Amino acid sequence: MAVRMSVEQPLWRALAGYRVLALGYALAVYIWAFDRFSHPLPGALYFAVLAAWTLSTLPKVSSARRCTNGFLVIDLVLAIAGILLSLYVDSDGSIGPTLPSIWVAGPVLAFAIKGGWRWGAVGAVLVGLANIIEQGSVTRPTLHNVLLVCVASVGIGYVVEVARASERTLARALQLDAAIRERERLARDIHDSVLQVLAMVQRRGTALGGEAAELGQLAGEQELALRTLVSSGLVPAPGTSRSTAAADTPVDRYTRAADDGAGPGECDLRALLSPHSGTRVTFAEPGAPVVLRAAAARELAAAVGAALENVRQHAKGPAGESAQAWILLEDEPDAVIVTVRDDGPGIPAGRLADAEAEGRLGVALSIRGRLRDLGGSAELLSVPGQGTEVELRVPKRAAERGTS
Repeated sequence: MAVRMSVEQPLWRALAGYRVLALGYALAVYIWAFDRFSHPLPGALYFAVLAAWTLSTLPKVSSARRCTNGFLVIDLVLAIAGILLSLYVDSDGSIGPTLPSIWVAGPVLAFAIKGGWRWGAVGAVLVGLANIIEQGSVTRPTLHNVLLVCVASVGIGYVVEVARASERTLARALQLDAAIRERERLARDIHDSVLQVLAMVQRRGTALGGEAAELGQLAGEQELALRTLVSSGLVPAPGTSRSTAAADTPVDRYTRAADDGAGPGECDLRALLSPHSGTRVTFAEPGAPVVLRAAAARELAAAVGAALENVRQHAKGPAGESAQAWILLEDEPDAVIVTVRDDGPGIPAGRLADAEAEGRLGVALSIRGRLRDLGGSAELLSVPGQGTEVELRVPKRAAERGTS
């Protein structure tokens, strides 16, 4: 499962730290010039309120949800009140900075992070007007400070808006990717069960003739319609039930046997592949168990089954029978490799692309799609007249996580 981190969350943490540091700076300046203020006691009372407010409201500036509009208004009013109170506390104008000093940038930045650059601009303008009133005129230092706060708040607000839009786009992309993967998984299940049964009914019905031929024709029509649905992505939603006969495939039956020989959640891949061995399929395996996560082993075995099904259906020997096939299982330190090779006529150039366009997705979904979901790869090499070789490689680190 992919974990997404909010882009704006670090900004809230930085703002909380800034408010505390700015409070400490403003308080230090006030204490340092305490005896030079015209009326220091109102200033001391203001700082007592400001310190209590800043420290008690730290949770409010931890996220956009907790930073309510009411908090923002009170925060900004407290900043403007401190600026205007400086007219009385420092009536002689001998100190210079306003009482809250750089702390006033905190409420403006909170406006920007919460509501974007427009909110930040409004907060900066209100604080700027309060500074101009406190100075009594538009001086160069005052204008410089106002513009600095305004530019910073607008810039941060714009960045936050872009970050939020990017997060929404990423969330939609992740949802779409998950939906596509689920559709591909369902398409693989359909290809490995329903489509193969319909194709078999069509072939046998045509061979038998009579009413069976009509049944075969209907099966062929349904197969074509279902392939069209699968190739276009219009597959049933998750949770659609399947009959017990269709769900209980040979791979499922042999998986239960393989699970008996491995630890919890694991199985021996050899037990899943050995049932394929027969008169026309030779299976070569290591002497030691090849243990994988059960889900990964089942997917890999299903991909091998799909490759052998392609051999049975499309690769014919000199006498018209199915081609001879070989399965080689290799257990390397960092990966498990299964190679399926046949001595058929090979695959003509462009045939796989044509088959995928026709909705025949055995290689695209049942083989390559499964290996991609496992974090592995499926390489297909076919030479006309010399057969076809499919190499399935699954990295053990990816296989240990199984399938999602």
